[in-house]
Amino acid sequence: MNGAAYLSIIRPVNSVVAGLAGILATVIATGTIPAEFLFIFLIVLFITGAGNVINDYYDREIDAINQPDRPIPAGLISPSHALIYAVLLFFAGNAIAILFTPVPLTCIALGNSALLWLYAAYLKGMPLIGNISVSYLAASIFLFGGAIEEISGIITVLPVAGATFGVMLARELIKDGEDMPGDKEHGARTFPLVYGIRLTLFLALASTIFGVIISILLVYRWGILYLAAILLVDIVLLYGSIKGLSAKNSEEIIQARSSKILKTGMFASLLVFLGSAILL
Repeated sequence: MNGAAYLSIIRPVNSVVAGLAGILATVIATGTIPAEFLFIFLIVLFITGAGNVINDYYDREIDAINQPDRPIPAGLISPSHALIYAVLLFFAGNAIAILFTPVPLTCIALGNSALLWLYAAYLKGMPLIGNISVSYLAASIFLFGGAIEEISGIITVLPVAGATFGVMLARELIKDGEDMPGDKEHGARTFPLVYGIRLTLFLALASTIFGVIISILLVYRWGILYLAAILLVDIVLLYGSIKGLSAKNSEEIIQARSSKILKTGMFASLLVFLGSAILL
């Protein structure tokens, strides 16, 4: 058994960061670090790692061409063992949720596990549906954090999750626009390949505007100081989406740096959410 390969396939850095984000989301949702923070970290880490493994399982033929050093195409882990490993990780994450956390949090963990598997097996190749799935999974980290206080906590963080979903969907669409040449070569059916760059970029802008509007509505929770800070972030987000709007091909989208600007804006918004939850 190659222990390094089994560690590598879960993308340990990404999985650990996701686990820490789960704790961070709980702080944003509740304004404090709950006693269950270790359970939250482990649940998110295991389920994220499982999602990475099952993704590699279904992508093993593509990875054999594009990333032959990945554990499965490199022969370090067999496909059958990878599948068993993914099931065990999903089981571990959901078992912790069932045993040690409220029912709403367990339901989100189970639902996200199912969605991660469906995404890897089917949804990834569906224009827009795949983008929506990834964006929901990113936004659901806040629902997960709120669920520590059950339904009332989920309702509290819905605007934060909604704002995250809108901007994340915009970035996913723009990234698909950037990746068009490679995706076309490998037969992918992404939104820009099927419906064109123009519609993709306008849909990304509309999604950003949705996220911005939702973020502003959080003024009811955190007040005028929050509003002043988030408006600055929202300007950056809108600038990122508008900047690439005139692009005619993937190279021009990359040159516009829209996805990088949106990524920066998303990180800044996270800091604003966190600071507001703790200080306001």
